[in-house]
Amino acid sequence: MKATEVPDIAGAYLFEPAPHADERGFFCRTFDAGVVRSVGLDPDTFVQDSLSRSARGVLRGLHLRSGAGEAKLVRCSYGRIFDVVVDLRTDSPTYRNVALFELSDETQATLYIPAGCAHGFQALTGTADTSYRIDRPHDPAEDVTIAFDDPELAIPWPLPVTSMSQRDREAPSLAEVLKHEER
Repeated sequence: MKATEVPDIAGAYLFEPAPHADERGFFCRTFDAGVVRSVGLDPDTFVQDSLSRSARGVLRGLHLRSGAGEAKLVRCSYGRIFDVVVDLRTDSPTYRNVALFELSDETQATLYIPAGCAHGFQALTGTADTSYRIDRPHDPAEDVTIAFDDPELAIPWPLPVTSMSQRDREAPSLAEVLKHEER
């Protein structure tokens, strides 16, 4: 497994496994505590694993948590997703940068997203399973959502949106979220 820094988001990493493929399919390690430690992260801080299943065109996000935020490891275990990270840490050298990724079951790459960054994705295949490993138990009172189509972010979503939650559909702009967080 190889860890690569994400240049557009300070503190973010892409973990790329080395699948062993043969006529049966493949096998790969999707999490390695030693590799995680090698980039200065504590693998023991991750306390919750979650999975979402989405149909083609479904959009989830942009989500983040208030307070201490939440760091997460994200992987598309089945299908393909267009993944987006927005750095909203005011003290970060990459503040307000947007980074785009395609995660898929072919690569099984895992993206580490630091606390304080917004995250969202769109399913590119008929079914896309997305796995999350999160460093804090979920508290719905800390949920923050930003409009996926905010012109300030200008995210080039690759497909028309076929479905999204009401919360995501009614999300405020980035400017509104930042104004509220300053209070």
